[in-house]
Amino acid sequence: MNDMHTGLKHYIDSARWFGGKGREWTLGEIRRVGTLPHSTPELTAVIELVEISYADGDQEHYQVPLALYPDSQERLEHAFIGMLDEPGLGEVHAYDALHDREAMSLWLQAFAAAADGKVTADDLAFHRVAGHELDTEAHSTLFSGEQSNSSVLFGEDSLMKVFRKVTPGVNPDVSIHEVLTRAGSDHVAALYGWLDVVDEETDSTIQLAMLQQFLRTATDGWELALASVRDLFSEADLHAEEVGGDFAGEATRLGRALAETHTTLAEHFPVDVLTGDDVADLADAMRGRLRAAIEVVPALAEHADALEHTYAALAGLDELEVQQIHGDLHLGQTLRTVRGWKIVDFEGEPAKPLAERLLPDSPWRDVAGMLRSLDYAPRAVMMTGQAADAVHEDTQEQLAYRAAEWSARNGAAFVTAYADGELTDAQQTLLAAYTADKAVYETVYEARNRPTWVDIPLEAISRLADNRTETP
Repeated sequence: MNDMHTGLKHYIDSARWFGGKGREWTLGEIRRVGTLPHSTPELTAVIELVEISYADGDQEHYQVPLALYPDSQERLEHAFIGMLDEPGLGEVHAYDALHDREAMSLWLQAFAAAADGKVTADDLAFHRVAGHELDTEAHSTLFSGEQSNSSVLFGEDSLMKVFRKVTPGVNPDVSIHEVLTRAGSDHVAALYGWLDVVDEETDSTIQLAMLQQFLRTATDGWELALASVRDLFSEADLHAEEVGGDFAGEATRLGRALAETHTTLAEHFPVDVLTGDDVADLADAMRGRLRAAIEVVPALAEHADALEHTYAALAGLDELEVQQIHGDLHLGQTLRTVRGWKIVDFEGEPAKPLAERLLPDSPWRDVAGMLRSLDYAPRAVMMTGQAADAVHEDTQEQLAYRAAEWSARNGAAFVTAYADGELTDAQQTLLAAYTADKAVYETVYEARNRPTWVDIPLEAISRLADNRTETP
């Protein structure tokens, strides 16, 4: 039998959502923050916050929901964590609650009981947004393959995202979804509710989960783009606009959806204006990231002068309007439904501290992120060999030409739709700087994770340096 401490450490270390893989760490305080309403001696559903201490002094906290049973549950053997001495119950078997339909039913019932308001249990607070009646009879299914969080589907009615790594403060994924839902935005999955707890140590709120609309007709934006690229590559004699899977119409609709989302966010969150000195500081931060990236990817050095010129143009702007944005936008953060494009995952760049993710930024960072994603799609098809069978007679040079054609066409459609026309000089300056900054980040990521892909952002930077961008 596994004791709880040993079992929990092994469980966390092997979990896909644990961000500390490869680092030396120890398991610190395990603190229970609440017991779910309607728990019984036969099934007690609890939430633990676990402290992770790294050898370099860093600390993180992860959420671990548990289902506690007095007897072994064969159906949950794959989710067994360890044995726990539970006050009032004695020794119990502890399982990952997200794998247990019975435990997840308690979570769903707690959300339903909140109606349009809040229900508290221990220190847990279940919040609800009016407008949708939850199906409390729906069975739960845990999604597999996720990285930083865990998602549980309740039938075809709702989807719950459980935040694994947690930090005191407002999670932008919750706060932004709430604002956009109450504003009636058509471009997000409606927020149904969220769960939080007041942290005793910091006297601040920690948000643990969010419940939202399940988009049953949704297609992942990245997969939709890849399918379009494969259609193009399979037609040796056709241009992008002539292929049945042409993506330009979708790119146009996506640009409009992002523009409308930014407008709604600007109406409900603070908008600020950076003056010249602040804009210069923003450009200096981009220069700093470039210098650090050159240490990792020396090939960037040959483009340093051109990139410095791009950042100098940014620094020359008199002012810059900043607001709440997505912060980590790419095709994988979008879903195409029968009702149009939906934008998901407003947590921001996961590697950044929460306080930094909450800061306002230019909407052109989101535009640049999507532009880079549209540039990646055709190159990803080439790099993964998905085009090999369809175009076995084509040379790599021909494929590269067609990839450039696809990204240029769809990037132009997206940006033109977002701006509702041609870009001003200032907008072109902003887009060039943010696109360069994103591509520099990508070179470091690829060098560390997929070295054979580093040429994708390097080639984009080369085009930027030659003043041949993908902007209209």
